[in-house]
Amino acid sequence: MGYQFDFNAVWKWWPVLLDGTLNTIYFTLVSIAIGLVLAVVIMLARMSSITPLRLVARTFIEAFRNTPFLVQLFFIYFGLPSIGIRLSIETAAISALSVNVAAYLAEILRGGVEALPKGQVEAAKALGLNRTHIFFDVVLKPSLRAVYPGLCGQFILLLLMTSIVSTISAPELTYSALYIESRNFRSIEIFLVVTCIYLIMSLTFSSMLRLFGRMYFSYPEK
Repeated sequence: MGYQFDFNAVWKWWPVLLDGTLNTIYFTLVSIAIGLVLAVVIMLARMSSITPLRLVARTFIEAFRNTPFLVQLFFIYFGLPSIGIRLSIETAAISALSVNVAAYLAEILRGGVEALPKGQVEAAKALGLNRTHIFFDVVLKPSLRAVYPGLCGQFILLLLMTSIVSTISAPELTYSALYIESRNFRSIEIFLVVTCIYLIMSLTFSSMLRLFGRMYFSYPEK
């Protein structure tokens, strides 16, 4: 073929790649934190005995699970200004990522809660535990333990999905790669390097999640 690889044309842009990588991690972690909080709220509303709350939660979940993330992102960044709501690029990116992942996490968490033994909460009440302890220690933690592999998978998908926010010029890794490629036109080299960076991030993140799961959800030794 006669193609000559030149990775030096990529390495000299390493500060741009590093900045994009750090922003990708930042977007991922912040979106996970916000998404988890939203997911718990949505899950509680979805399981509420109040019909309007259930309908609102179900509508939210179905709307964000059954429409493309790119459309949601464009709606938040390009659509909301039409009604006077203007968000910065970073805020729009994090908002879109957060609400999207929250819809999936809410259903995963609901599945975990519904899988709990029926008498578990009643037993906690009989022991005199207050509502806060019951929710966090008897309901939420065992539910998280049951669905933790599914949550980890969703977190990894979120990490990879951050690449889509490059379409609104959010300064993450894919946007950095496109910026470099537009300057040196070394498409194969830059995207090969970026692919390896995403792979390393995903494997590292996955390993850290597994380690956290072993530490947080392990039962005390007798």
